[in-house]
Amino acid sequence: MANVVLEFKASAGDSEPQSRPVLIIGQQSNLQKISWSQIKGKLQPVVSKEIWQAALSGLTPNPTDSCPLYLNYAAVAALPPRVSRHNSQSSANFVSHLVRSSLPGGNNRCIVMVCERSDVFASSCAIARAFPIFSRRTTSSRRAEKKHVTVEIMIVGEENSALDVGQLECLANAAHGVRMAARIVDTPCNEMNTDHFLDEIKAVGAELGITPVIIRGEELKHRGFGGIYGVGRAAEHPPALAVLSHTPVGATQTIAWVGKGIVYDTGGLSIKGKTSMPGMKRDCGGAAAILGAYRATIKQGFKDNLHAVFCLAENAVGPTATRPDDIHTLYSGKTVEINNTDAEGRLVLADGVVYARKDLSADIILDMATLTGAQGISTGKYHAAVMTNSEKWEVACVRAGRSSGDLAHPLVYCPELHFSEFTSAMADMKNSVADRENAQSSCAGLFIGSHLGFDWPGVWVHVDIASPVHAGERATGFGVALLMALFGQASDDSMLNQVSPLGAATNTSEDKMERDCKRRRLV
Repeated sequence: MANVVLEFKASAGDSEPQSRPVLIIGQQSNLQKISWSQIKGKLQPVVSKEIWQAALSGLTPNPTDSCPLYLNYAAVAALPPRVSRHNSQSSANFVSHLVRSSLPGGNNRCIVMVCERSDVFASSCAIARAFPIFSRRTTSSRRAEKKHVTVEIMIVGEENSALDVGQLECLANAAHGVRMAARIVDTPCNEMNTDHFLDEIKAVGAELGITPVIIRGEELKHRGFGGIYGVGRAAEHPPALAVLSHTPVGATQTIAWVGKGIVYDTGGLSIKGKTSMPGMKRDCGGAAAILGAYRATIKQGFKDNLHAVFCLAENAVGPTATRPDDIHTLYSGKTVEINNTDAEGRLVLADGVVYARKDLSADIILDMATLTGAQGISTGKYHAAVMTNSEKWEVACVRAGRSSGDLAHPLVYCPELHFSEFTSAMADMKNSVADRENAQSSCAGLFIGSHLGFDWPGVWVHVDIASPVHAGERATGFGVALLMALFGQASDDSMLNQVSPLGAATNTSEDKMERDCKRRRLV
């Protein structure tokens, strides 16, 4: 999978399966809508119309099913016929699973994705997740030749016109973002420390014509970033705050995405155990997703100011490591008593969101992080946990999750009941809760929000992706599609406009209230 080139086309052309193995995938009802004349060029002469029709009628998805059409060269796979209200209509998670399990081998292969137009974006991102990039297996490194997978999108339903060049480019950029985010998360810290992550940011900046702002090492301390500096100061490679900024003419609002980029989390002096520490290379998943989404979003054209803020550090153990009982002053000016050095993500993000408010004058701030192990308990392995000070944005995040395939579900937002968990006799707050059985993921998010201020008039969204950032031992690139869809209404791209839950028509009274709002395009 590591050396696979993924290409999206409106038509992949005809080729017999022995020359180009093929997987045809879709809901059974959608597969039955395509005619034999549409698909025969990819199956003949070894698969006849009768075999094709028999295979379709024999599929019994529960929740999925697949059937070989000819040896190991051609197969058809069916998605669930229906999904629950908290799932994506695209069945994106099942798409990834079927591609991994049913796609025939070979150096030149084809996937035919049969779906309705509304599911094209989510299905394409799901296909991309099935092809991870990072590998250090010696057998794969010796294979210099690239393997090609061509994805043809076959649209059924009322709006069944072929995708245009711009829409195909959107799918390619989204897939690139998903795979890049997964590659960064999969890469171990000896190859993806803060130096390397900054190189990734600089490379994206160079591609977009943006020079990043970087605040690093002792400069963080001198400028008051006590959270980022305190977490990363014991590491060999110094911590950093890096910012990419897109500021087009005519922008009406300023948006900031803030990513947690802990390149490795030992837990600090509150050290993790031997079973819980492996996998902590994934603690940069939020920053990786934001970098992948930022590249794709800007490439498709974005009408408003968009900043990506990366809070990078390695939570290491050493003579200068933060100790429990230490008190740090964060960029907000608030003091924090450290009672758990393994609750470090909220410290770096608190600095990041306040930078977005104070230095970037952001109207909308979204932070994304692999923040709490409790997220998996709260919303599970497939749904990100979302907390926001805006009910409209809470609904929008859930809808964007369904339209993008990166599922999301709300957490409780109730600071008046939960923030007392951080009460400190010595400082403005502690960094970890007193009662770990009291809405732990919600409390972790509230810590970040408290530094913005619970009375801050802007929109703040917190997205915890600790569990969906990986499936087994592989990263998923989760978060890229969610961000692109959530903010798609501010894009120049028609496909992102379509999957965005924001900017849709509202009722008359709401429209009158918000007609002149600075955040009119997205809210």
